Amino acid sequence: MSAFPKGWVTANLAEVCKLITDGTHHSPKNGPSGAYKYVTAKNIRPWGLDLSTITYVDAETHAQIFRRCPPAKGDVLYIKDGATTGIAIVNPLDEPFSMLSSVALLKPLTDVTSGEFLCKFLNSPDAFRQLTGDMTGSAIRRLTLTTINRQPIHLPPLPEQRRIAAKIDSLTGKSERARDHLDHIPRLVEKYKQAVLAAAFRGDLTREWRQKKHRDLVAVVPRNTESIAKKYLAKGVFAAPYVVPQTWQWLRLPDVGQLDRGRSRHRPRDDERLFGGAYPFIQTGEVRQANRFLASYSQTYSSFGLAQSRLWPIGTVCITIAANIAETAILAIAACFPDSVVGFLADDDKADASYVEFFMRTARENLEAFAPATAQKNINLDTLAAMRAPIPSVAEQQEIVRQIELAFRWIDRIVSEATSARRLIDRLDQAMLAKAFRGELVPQDPNDEPASALLERIKAERGATRETMRKRKVVAK
Repeated sequence: MSAFPKGWVTANLAEVCKLITDGTHHSPKNGPSGAYKYVTAKNIRPWGLDLSTITYVDAETHAQIFRRCPPAKGDVLYIKDGATTGIAIVNPLDEPFSMLSSVALLKPLTDVTSGEFLCKFLNSPDAFRQLTGDMTGSAIRRLTLTTINRQPIHLPPLPEQRRIAAKIDSLTGKSERARDHLDHIPRLVEKYKQAVLAAAFRGDLTREWRQKKHRDLVAVVPRNTESIAKKYLAKGVFAAPYVVPQTWQWLRLPDVGQLDRGRSRHRPRDDERLFGGAYPFIQTGEVRQANRFLASYSQTYSSFGLAQSRLWPIGTVCITIAANIAETAILAIAACFPDSVVGFLADDDKADASYVEFFMRTARENLEAFAPATAQKNINLDTLAAMRAPIPSVAEQQEIVRQIELAFRWIDRIVSEATSARRLIDRLDQAMLAKAFRGELVPQDPNDEPASALLERIKAERGATRETMRKRKVVAK
């Protein structure tokens, strides 16, 4: 709408406040204990006053600050300096406290407006854009008190202000409840995915598929002992942590593929001759950051670097054994990696790389349960060589991977939709505030006293007060 409703008036903040000031411009000595709370911008949050990091000043320091800046309950506290400039809250404290200059104090004229309405106006998108667009400073950007005083405000009658504030509170309360529900979804996602993986590696996910295909399934034949390094030969007695289908086997990774540590033999490891060539060099952090398939890297080996390492092919399962323990990813590029990463290269007729990578996610938190009692308790190459995985036929492994991917896509789609809904709620809140201060949120009441009448009365009272003070000065002379 082009014009504001009847009864509204445009004023500036100086006209609707009896005081606009800020806290001390000289950072006083403060600490975890003292006589009075000391509020700075870090204590002002969008949801209110955060006292978890509050510090204190002594009584003498407080007296000097409070004389110029005396906050009271119901006043508006407004961040005017720094990265979080533009956040306004209503002061909830019914006690005196001191403030730093990064926070402005606005004391509303209660006959004209309220702290609640003023706070909501300052947090509206239009007010935020208008005020922060006038920020100055190259290092720490700040609003001046002059700018705040001059800021226009479109003021409805006082009863309408109360209706607007109540409506905003009602709508934002619903928004907050919706946000709480949506915020739970990402936290539940990992639990949902773990439940899918648990069902997959117990055979539950493919029970019906297996019943239909049982005649066509070919059990995996483990590698013979001659093709497995002596240090990886089975040792100890293994007790299965759970029951799997009869057609499955508990096999070790060396039974179904090649397992070895990455190589980076040359010392010192930061020798410049090792780097800057054509061979990707993967490290533990990149394994952790990969979303299942690893294709990005920040370092490369030269031919000199490759000569003291090994180039692992696409499809290698990378398993970290240092820094980020048992994080996994599958190489989508041929790459080298150091001995803090173990590589597993599946035999095509025995294991599917994605199946092994998904299984490692389930075993990550409790590797001991999948290893014989004699295995070492810390994770290293021997631990990974000793642990056992439930291995069905290759065809069933591939079906399990397909069903896991299908379930994960469905779960991720829910997360994506929840994220979009969360952003939409934020936009709706901003749109609601914009409508409120255009006079479109609540109906007008023709019986309300116009805001212009209130302001004129306040101006007259202020003029009378100034005239009285002038006469007193004349008499005193």
